[in-house]
Amino acid sequence: MQVLRAAGHFAVREGEPNQYREHFRVADLSVGTYCIPVGGKDGQDPHSEDEIYVVVRGRGRLISETGESDVGPGTVIYVKAHEHHQFTEVTEDLSIVVVFAPAERSRE
Repeated sequence: MQVLRAAGHFAVREGEPNQYREHFRVADLSVGTYCIPVGGKDGQDPHSEDEIYVVVRGRGRLISETGESDVGPGTVIYVKAHEHHQFTEVTEDLSIVVVFAPAERSRE
């Protein structure tokens, strides 16, 4: 067992548009925290792995090829591999636990 104590904690340096920190990695999955401050920009490209987003803190909107949804604490969203998606309209600092399966960038 491993406790991921930093998972979900908001940590963006002043002036940064967003931040991703990986907390755990094995071949079949990885876990990290993606943080976007109010007014921050989500510049991510589609990933080659499936993703689960668990919103821990904040509010915004997730827009993808297959739909869009407001997000807030407790929202859980699945995004399939290669699907274009972006967080927008961040009205409260977002902290999102991200689970990649398999591990992020392992299919590149």
